[in-house]
Amino acid sequence: MAEPQAPLTRLLVADDSKVNRQLLARSLELQGHSVECAENGRVALELLRRDTFDLLLLDIEMPEMDGFQVLEQLTGTPQLRDLPVIVTSSLEGMANIVRCIELGAEDYLHKPVNAVLLKARIGASLEKKRLRDQQKELVRRFATSEVAQDLEQSGFALGGRNLRGTVMFSDIRGFTALVESQPPQETIELLNTYYALMFEAINGHGGVVNQMIGDGLMAIFGAPLPLSDHGAAAVRAALGMVEMVERLNAERSGLGKASIRIGVGIATGEMVAGYTGTRQRATYTCIGDTVNLAARLEEHTKTAQRTILIDPATCVSLGGRIPVELLGPVALRGKALPVEVYAVVS
Repeated sequence: MAEPQAPLTRLLVADDSKVNRQLLARSLELQGHSVECAENGRVALELLRRDTFDLLLLDIEMPEMDGFQVLEQLTGTPQLRDLPVIVTSSLEGMANIVRCIELGAEDYLHKPVNAVLLKARIGASLEKKRLRDQQKELVRRFATSEVAQDLEQSGFALGGRNLRGTVMFSDIRGFTALVESQPPQETIELLNTYYALMFEAINGHGGVVNQMIGDGLMAIFGAPLPLSDHGAAAVRAALGMVEMVERLNAERSGLGKASIRIGVGIATGEMVAGYTGTRQRATYTCIGDTVNLAARLEEHTKTAQRTILIDPATCVSLGGRIPVELLGPVALRGKALPVEVYAVVS
């Protein structure tokens, strides 16, 4: 049985000389690449924005838009700035080479280009791109789409920034007893289903789940990407979570399995959000009194026997759009003064 062939790599050649384009394209096709050509920088950019390529071979001296201008455009375009670029030019001088490298080019080869050297440089550039693509895929797989987007737009840097947002904590009530009453495989299956449903409810309202510990989770609304009306979004997400759990319980009841209940605490206010840890291992999170308050409200759902508890700031943000019930001032662990607590009426 024949082994499946690797997909062709797609290369774009940008050169104003028709002869150079044809010769280079023919040589690259013989090496097993799929090649398209552009007669100047403007056309090359149009093709790059319309289609997907693995590497760009770029001349510098071209009409309408030269190679330097193309490199500047690529650097300023998030979806194109990681595209490998090998400059092939007859321009002499170290200053031109340095400028191309500073603008993001992988390499600079003088014309006439040595075919063996070009093949080696293309191979090395494609391997670097493959590793970068793998890294991006890992980020997309193990981080939320919002965190992945923030990393692509802003890059990675330890530290945080002050912002106003909403924090949610949630966990399953009586989870320890549930774990003791069933096989481990059933517990894993339950958690996988539970988290899939909770992620759907939270992400559907613009929230970002940034921590999962056992049966508990923490979510942020308003970071890393801005979110208007983040307080109401968090409460709507919590109501969606409760509805998801009710549907899950109906299914579990039909299978003769125990129902589950959740408790949700939500607080709105100032916090510091960013990446914490080391450059080798970091996570996106937020810290501050707002975070602590949300955690304490989630704890208090057990005492109050209510599913969703919110603080005054979140209540104000609702503007009466979602019914709530004032439970009165409550002395929460770690808080010097009692906090007015509201229960969301679901």
